[in-house]
Amino acid sequence: MIVTLGHIALMGALVVSLLQPFIRRKGLATGLFALVSLSFAALVYAHASDDFSVLNVVENSHSLKPMIYKISGVWGNHEGSMLLWVWMLALWGFCVERAKKIPMGLKARVLAVQGMIGFGFILFILLTSNPFLRITPAPIEGMDLNPVLQDPGLAIHPPLLYTGYVGFSIAFCFAVAALIEKKVDSAWAAHLRPWVLAAWVALTAGIASGAVWAYYELGWGGFWFWDPVENASLMPWLAGTALLHSVAVLEKRNALGNWTIFLAILAFSFSLLGTFLVRSGILTSVHAFANDPARGIFILVLLTVAIGGAFLFYAWHAPKVKSGAGFGMVSREAALLLNNVFLFTFCATVLMGTLYPVFLSALDLGSVSVGPPYYMAVLLPLLLPFTLLMGAAPSVTWHKGSPAALLEKLSVPFMLTGMALVVLFTLPLRDKALSLLGCGMGGWVVVATLHDLWKKYGHKMPRSYYGMVDGDYMTPEKRWYPVDQKMTSEVALKMDGFSLLYLVMGEQDKDEPEKWVVRAYHHPLVLWILLGALMIAGGGLVSLTDRRRPS
Repeated sequence: MIVTLGHIALMGALVVSLLQPFIRRKGLATGLFALVSLSFAALVYAHASDDFSVLNVVENSHSLKPMIYKISGVWGNHEGSMLLWVWMLALWGFCVERAKKIPMGLKARVLAVQGMIGFGFILFILLTSNPFLRITPAPIEGMDLNPVLQDPGLAIHPPLLYTGYVGFSIAFCFAVAALIEKKVDSAWAAHLRPWVLAAWVALTAGIASGAVWAYYELGWGGFWFWDPVENASLMPWLAGTALLHSVAVLEKRNALGNWTIFLAILAFSFSLLGTFLVRSGILTSVHAFANDPARGIFILVLLTVAIGGAFLFYAWHAPKVKSGAGFGMVSREAALLLNNVFLFTFCATVLMGTLYPVFLSALDLGSVSVGPPYYMAVLLPLLLPFTLLMGAAPSVTWHKGSPAALLEKLSVPFMLTGMALVVLFTLPLRDKALSLLGCGMGGWVVVATLHDLWKKYGHKMPRSYYGMVDGDYMTPEKRWYPVDQKMTSEVALKMDGFSLLYLVMGEQDKDEPEKWVVRAYHHPLVLWILLGALMIAGGGLVSLTDRRRPS
């Protein structure tokens, strides 16, 4: 009964989402959220209660599975994850509808565009990915969840990632609404910025949690970087980071209006592209959800209509939008624009590396693997000037500044960083030149930021400014899953300051079965990676508490 109610609620949500673009009545977004929430809760109940009359439960659960994995297993498969995606979309729409300071006309247009997106994805679920399909007769037991997914990371990583992914839909809807109104100004940016910031914080935390999960789950003693599916979440993050800086310029100086609109469309476009890549089967990855060309074609059509339509609309209306105020070459606006150029280049590099093998395969021109050597060769030369810009940007004044004054402000950080580099390169680590250079670049950002904080000490600064700068046993395991007939490795981690000792069990000794090979890795300073991600997300949360902006 509850499962049937969930299915009916999802069909009701389809109707409400269809009405949302045409009926500007308050409460439709709330109704959509309530219906999708009821549908999602019904699927959670089916998994938690071991309802094996539901095909999705049979294929992804087991009665002996711990409750946390029964619940998180709801989104550990394609159908359930898509319902989570739509629930997040409805949640963001509900929050927009409840926001009091957004003008009613702008809010209505934002929710109308979001209703169109919701209709497309709910229709996709009902036609190709229905999680409420029944099976008769119901089997006694389920087929269990992939053992690799039976980890607390599944309860944390996808919800955070989807919150960020789908959150950029609000920026997309704001952009289309602004093009309809032909009005892009500081007030519009002030309404948009907290939504972009919230989505960006969630996506940052989602990517970081996914990196940690892969680090200890895959058991190979290294990091899971540059995987095509992981790149699918990195691209909207890069575009979203550029958008976050661009919307700040628009809010402060009423400049870069058209560029901000373009980035708002681009950030969500990459979110949709990531959804397509993960579910179409065109990429091979341990993180891919589905391998169904029919589903891929449906999402491709959605992607084409949404992205293609939005960019055509942008090309038509953007010339009618006022360009905004100008600024000097040495100014905070120019620095942030240059920052955008770097981020856009990084994003284009990742996009090319991700899709190039796909295009080669589609054209029957052979197969090629694009991995770390490509990204290192292309991105590393750009990171040095980008890092110099990161350290210098907080010291640049708005509108128009003086090169001499800027150099004077940065003289102390330059001197301290230079001294630190000299000391570093005197150490017996000449074969680690890139690592030393990386330490120097990071040191430059830290020193320059701390110096800027010190110079502004005593001045009343908004919280958004501070958000900008800011002996146990080890037991690695082998786990046997009898349903799947699989054995997985669970690593053991031990912190040593900011370093980690990483143990993983290898193969069983053939001559002495009671003995196992154990591989040990020592990863110096690896926790700085996680700390950096937490600081980035934490800075965004601090900025969200700034009450100067409307919500």
